[in-house]
Amino acid sequence: MNEYEIYPEKQSLEIEKSGLQRRDFLKLTGAGLGGLFIFFRAGSFNLLAAPADQNRSLPSDYNAFLQIDENGMVSCFTGKIEMGQGIITSLAQMLADELDVSFDKVKMVMGDTDLCPYDAGTWGSLSIRVFGPSMLAAAAEARTVLLSLAAEKLRTTTDQLDASDGIIFMKNQKETKVGYGELTKGKRIEKVLDNEVVTKDYSEYKIMGKSLMRSDAVSKVKGEALFAGDYKLPGMLYAKILRPPSHGATLVSKDTSEAKKIPGVIVIEEKNITAVLHEDPEKAEKALRLIKTEYTFDEKQVDDKSIFDYLLNSDVEERINNEEGNVTAGRNASKTVIESTFYNSYVAHSPIETHTALAYLEGDKIIAIVSTQSPYGVQEMIARELELPLEKVRIITPFVGGAFGGKAPAQQALEASRLTRLCNRPVMVHWTREEEFFYDTFRPAAVVKISSGIDDQAKLSMWDFKVYYAGARGSDTIYDVPDRRTATYSARNVHPFSTGAWRAPGNNTNTFARESQIDMMAAKAGIDALEFRLKNLKDEKMIAVLKAVAELFGWTPAKSPDGRGYGIACGIDAGSYVAHMAEVKVDRKTGHVEVVRVACAQDMGFCVNPHGSKMQIEGCIMMGLGYTLTEQVDFTGGDIKTSNYGTYKIPQFTWLPKMQTFILDKKEPMQGGGEPAIICMGGVIANAIFDATGARLYQLPMTPERVLEAISKV
Repeated sequence: MNEYEIYPEKQSLEIEKSGLQRRDFLKLTGAGLGGLFIFFRAGSFNLLAAPADQNRSLPSDYNAFLQIDENGMVSCFTGKIEMGQGIITSLAQMLADELDVSFDKVKMVMGDTDLCPYDAGTWGSLSIRVFGPSMLAAAAEARTVLLSLAAEKLRTTTDQLDASDGIIFMKNQKETKVGYGELTKGKRIEKVLDNEVVTKDYSEYKIMGKSLMRSDAVSKVKGEALFAGDYKLPGMLYAKILRPPSHGATLVSKDTSEAKKIPGVIVIEEKNITAVLHEDPEKAEKALRLIKTEYTFDEKQVDDKSIFDYLLNSDVEERINNEEGNVTAGRNASKTVIESTFYNSYVAHSPIETHTALAYLEGDKIIAIVSTQSPYGVQEMIARELELPLEKVRIITPFVGGAFGGKAPAQQALEASRLTRLCNRPVMVHWTREEEFFYDTFRPAAVVKISSGIDDQAKLSMWDFKVYYAGARGSDTIYDVPDRRTATYSARNVHPFSTGAWRAPGNNTNTFARESQIDMMAAKAGIDALEFRLKNLKDEKMIAVLKAVAELFGWTPAKSPDGRGYGIACGIDAGSYVAHMAEVKVDRKTGHVEVVRVACAQDMGFCVNPHGSKMQIEGCIMMGLGYTLTEQVDFTGGDIKTSNYGTYKIPQFTWLPKMQTFILDKKEPMQGGGEPAIICMGGVIANAIFDATGARLYQLPMTPERVLEAISKV
């Protein structure tokens, strides 16, 4: 959501907020450079138009623009960022196809607060499904303008013209033609998208819907792509910052005298920050270890084992998200009622690239190269904390090495900016893995309580779903139940450290609980798990993905548990429907779970780049194995015990199961692809373990110890 949607009175400040004034825009595009510019706002076409030749500031109500220059190159300037999800490729595909230019003629300019208009951030699988359609409309408008210019130049009417590969030509006299670049040469044409524009029909697209290799693939494989930590500047210092040993610790005293004795070390002691800086990061680290400190501690009396009781006993607020019928009446009418409680632990984002920022000065302006999902949020934070005007802070976001919701906050950028201003030299802050775990905003520990019932026809008759701390995303019943209710519960400042969004926030927790409960109902009714789901569904899209994955996997009906180790789960996220099936092997002596294969079918509307989407599905499956089987943060109060991969186990290449993916061919609005396929992994593996052993797991992650404990109760 953009800020002016939250604070309508700030609409007039949008161009100031973006940091992109007309003088900056002219500097960017070249005062004498010709071009066609289409300004648009993602998600809306209701913009105020202004005459293109009027001496005015750039339109205030937009958050992206297209430029077609006199060389025929097409650039899209957007605040979105590329963090491995592939939008640098798929958005370019969309733009090229709608505008009738070749893919290699498109350039995405992303995440630079001086060059690109304001954007709230890159998350929620919103780039393709929300930003994409608006960009397509802007491209269609650009094409219309170019056709009008061509009609004037060729002395004909637009209905006699067509376009291909950046060339406009007469339909029945193709040698009569003119290129986009020639049409814009020597001109500066500015237009605001001010009405709803008709884009091409899906059948007309030639680049969209085709599998293209990621445009950044070669540079990343060869190690040529630059991330924030790869930048180097003359005189650059590496900063190591004094950190508390616990989130409940308060610094009482410190002695930096020994650190100052190391040659070349600069020690900075300011309010809220103590740092040692050196041109050699190892010497800076050595100096940091020489600082003597004393702390007092005020810890929450909770740890990773008592956290669930602690959360449930807190003063929670209830919110009814949806309610139909009467769950009490449904309970009384049910033949069978099952009560269950599900748990999941805190989980770290654990991106391979830790939080990193390089800050330096250009005059009185701070430039920061930052690994972040929210360049403009970071710009605002630095300007606010350092009491600077927005135009005195520029954020540049290069490639980001994974984020998963954890790089919207960017404390490291503020640290680097503060230090560079204090020492007047470029400063790199590159968090260690231990710092990453300490300051990460974890996926919250959560509890889900479900009460559900079935009638004598094996139809769901009642569903009461209560979510504590995970949030409502993915909590929808999805099944056809006459008497149902969903409620969420939360409390302020209950967690002993920061929590936040984690890939498909809340949906992993809620889908694990829902799909485990559904399997339990199917087993109780003595019905095959797929048959039970289809029997209790009316949603045709969900039915279609379930049937698609069953065909892909080769599912054969059986009452669970039957020893095969087959599991099934389905759900909805970011507008996409997904269904998974999995096969596992369980070692009854060690509790080790081997995931043999995972199949996933996904309905994501029109798929822009099937190759890229398949990679996203496979990435979700692999990442999902981590939160399902091993990943959890150990702690006591605010003391994070998990500090590195020796104690926090993420998926390894040796875990790699056979992965089968299928994307339904749809000519419908595009939906999200970066998160949906991860939501079912907990549920599908839990159900497969039950089918293999008869043991039901109620807590994530399903570690070997928990698997053995569950087997012992069968």
